[in-house]
Amino acid sequence: MKKLLIFAVVLTTMALGAQAQTQKGYYLIGGSLATIGGNTNERSFSMNITPKAAWFIQDNLALGGEVSLGLKAGRAQSPSFNYFVGPLARYYFGHDEVNTPKQTRAFAEANAGVSGANGGGKSTNGFGAGIGPGVAFFVNQNIALEALAKANIITGAGNNGVAFAPELSLGFQIFLPSSKLKAIRDDMKK
Repeated sequence: MKKLLIFAVVLTTMALGAQAQTQKGYYLIGGSLATIGGNTNERSFSMNITPKAAWFIQDNLALGGEVSLGLKAGRAQSPSFNYFVGPLARYYFGHDEVNTPKQTRAFAEANAGVSGANGGGKSTNGFGAGIGPGVAFFVNQNIALEALAKANIITGAGNNGVAFAPELSLGFQIFLPSSKLKAIRDDMKK
């Protein structure tokens, strides 16, 4: 019980002292480890892993890219491999814009790119885009756990012309200043 109490005090202290590092010049590196989604047209379910990287071009606005790889299964169909590759934009709202506790930040994310699903003798490849709100909980100054709910639209050639695919993702992000990444790169060169 004593260890649990000490752990709770340490975690609370870290959380209260955390401040989001979303200013110009920082990098965002991480991704979603568990993305659960569906496709309303195909009545399918997917599970993806989505690494992301972005650079804050101004305070609270990051631009970058993401790659999503996963498996999709549905009623009366063979499992298939699905993917997405494309740019992303993420905007973090300030505490004055959205009333949140100090260690959390609300954000909105949008992406667009090449998307598809291949397997079981069928394939659908085309354009995918998504947008949605999220919340990041900063466990310290540089690491955030996050949840993101997105609405995705997929269009293209193949079995479906247009499909709506909602998703919920859980993941983490690491926020690093460009000087820290430069130091890491220089150490790797040695």
